Amino acid sequence: MDNLITTVDWSRWQFAMTAIYHWLFVPLTLGLSVIVAIMETISYRKKSAEWLRITKFWMTLLAINFAIGVATGIILEFEFGTNWSNYSWFVGDIFGAPLAIEGILAFFMEATFGAVMFFGWGKVSERFHLASTWLTAIGASISALWILVANSWMQYPVGMEFDPAQMRNVMDDFWALFSPVAINKFFHAVLSGWALAGAFVIAVSSYFLWKGSNREFAIRSIKVGAWTGLAGLLLTMYTGDGSAVEVTKTQPMKLAAMEGLYEGHAPQSLVAVGVVNPDKKWNNDEPEYLFDISLPYGLSILARHDYNAFVPGIKNIIEGVDVNEAGDTIYTVSYAERIARGKTAQEALKNYGIAMEQHDTVAMNKALTALEADYPYFGYGYFNNVEEAIPPVALTFYSFRVMVILGSFFLLFFIACLVWVYKSEDTFSKARWMQLISMIALPLMYLCSQSGWIVAEVGRQPWTVQDLLPVGAAISNIPSSSVIVTFWMFAVIFTLLLIAEVGIMVHWINKGVKQSL
Repeated sequence: MDNLITTVDWSRWQFAMTAIYHWLFVPLTLGLSVIVAIMETISYRKKSAEWLRITKFWMTLLAINFAIGVATGIILEFEFGTNWSNYSWFVGDIFGAPLAIEGILAFFMEATFGAVMFFGWGKVSERFHLASTWLTAIGASISALWILVANSWMQYPVGMEFDPAQMRNVMDDFWALFSPVAINKFFHAVLSGWALAGAFVIAVSSYFLWKGSNREFAIRSIKVGAWTGLAGLLLTMYTGDGSAVEVTKTQPMKLAAMEGLYEGHAPQSLVAVGVVNPDKKWNNDEPEYLFDISLPYGLSILARHDYNAFVPGIKNIIEGVDVNEAGDTIYTVSYAERIARGKTAQEALKNYGIAMEQHDTVAMNKALTALEADYPYFGYGYFNNVEEAIPPVALTFYSFRVMVILGSFFLLFFIACLVWVYKSEDTFSKARWMQLISMIALPLMYLCSQSGWIVAEVGRQPWTVQDLLPVGAAISNIPSSSVIVTFWMFAVIFTLLLIAEVGIMVHWINKGVKQSL
């Protein structure tokens, strides 16, 4: 048992580390590919040699980032088979479909038109090259679509049925995978990449101004970056609002963890700034926060778009207390009952397997009836107590606030950049304090982006597939020592790749500082 727990923990850390490294590269590719396409469009329409040089500079940085991102992404997908083979068996028919489409369609689209974009200068017509640049950007977003559809299905499993004969889930409605959860997640993640790329372009351009080099190049780049970043951030906020509504419907425990909320009220306030109480448990009387500044009605509006709505907390959810659409208090299935019924479902599945081996049709039908009645709670049967079904509250709570606070900062930042640079290019180019803020803002944007994924993934723990398969049941039967060795091996490799990318980018940027762009 200790070895199993160790294997689960190290596998989770390994997957989290790989995902975090991968997400350092993906949003920049998603956003910078759009910015490069916009710049090349301006160059094509104006027949401008200056804009063409600007386009090629940013395209080179895009190529560097794209190459490293591919390497981490491939390893991430392989880890499903190496570390999470039970998961891959149990739901592989559904989860594997969008990943296969991503590899066959989107990745080859990126590779084909990306090759033309990076190496086709002077070899194809200007119009075809511009089309290839846009198709590369579109291909990157399509690639993200299929991956995010797969991830969203883990958050909200639909379009499937359980086949007891195979002891696994099979797809019965492919289009159900495009649920409101998936659509919101896709636009939220991709558009946040626009915001990150906008911050990246502004930071690098500010470095040029800091060095007193290529003023016209920097100002033009800042304008495109700021407009793209602002558009991306506004749309990210809009889709974030939609995501909050969907989380309320499909993952209420995640929402409660995001807020550090144990007992809900009507109306329910939203904590703007606070410190969660580490001694607080779902069944004790400790206060939820050591300190908090809350916005009245905030969570009711965010979660249900109703200023007077009840939002259940962790204690309410565990006890099965909720409110229906009419505003009446109702009692759903408590977590204790879910665990009991989940164990009943697992026992029924075991009996079905025994009866199938004995060709006992009557016993098979009896077991199948019992399984179907309790299958919605199948995953809860792996838990021994309700505490195991509560996500890490503190990490989810703080990550959510980091994301929101930094997102609000960047809204002001992009607006300030646009207003100032259009009002007076000369004053903006000489404002060294603004250039310093712009460069510092880049790592803050990465922190904001990573915090969003921490909320999404840590907030749904302990599930690999919501309500269906917890991490402890999804793991591969491998020794923990193997996972520990590969964890540190990947940590070294990914760190070296990151250092290499940053080093190559810095070299290319400094080369641009010394030249006339």
